[in-house]
Amino acid sequence: MLKVVEVTIVALVLTATAVATVALAPAWSQGVPQTMGLVKVDPNTVATGYRASKIVGSEVYNGAGESVGTVDDVIVSNDGNVPYVVLAVGGFLGMGQRLVVVGSSSLAIKDGKIVIANASRDALKSLPEFKYAD
Repeated sequence: MLKVVEVTIVALVLTATAVATVALAPAWSQGVPQTMGLVKVDPNTVATGYRASKIVGSEVYNGAGESVGTVDDVIVSNDGNVPYVVLAVGGFLGMGQRLVVVGSSSLAIKDGKIVIANASRDALKSLPEFKYAD
């Protein structure tokens, strides 16, 4: 009986040592350490910008001051680059409108209004129709 107890105690000590060694050892199996590049951003500058939630639903005007549509959504591409703006154009009171996409660089904010300077209603309606991927 004493031998069984000794073997059991030795097995427990060896198991505890193995677990402690693995738990405290560096994680070499993780591969090469990776770093993440961070871009320093001034929070005060960002705070004066326009939130997507506030832009969605806003009227969009052309250079002549005519309403040419409304912002339906703001989308960031899969690669995280250029945000795109989905515009609802055409129609009346939401009926008969269609969705089109423009790059955010096409838009400017002037006097608190979203402007797409060189676009007419017809030019925007002639863009390919956008459909959300489900």
